[in-house]
Amino acid sequence: MVSIEHTLKFVTEIDETNPTGARVLALDKYDQILMLEGALKEMVLPAIVPVLETINAGGSWAIVKVAE
Repeated sequence: MVSIEHTLKFVTEIDETNPTGARVLALDKYDQILMLEGALKEMVLPAIVPVLETINAGGSWAIVKVAE
């Protein structure tokens, strides 16, 4: 089977007037992205697994997976 990697782009809007938002914005860009992607993986992946299983049920020509 041949794999085609594609991306799904997320954007997080931070309220800079919120104390937690301000702490996130104080981090360098790399750490901001690392933290936000980690949170997405932790919260979003479990929610989409059932959706992927439904999409892939009986998949005869393509299977969708999450690449980490």
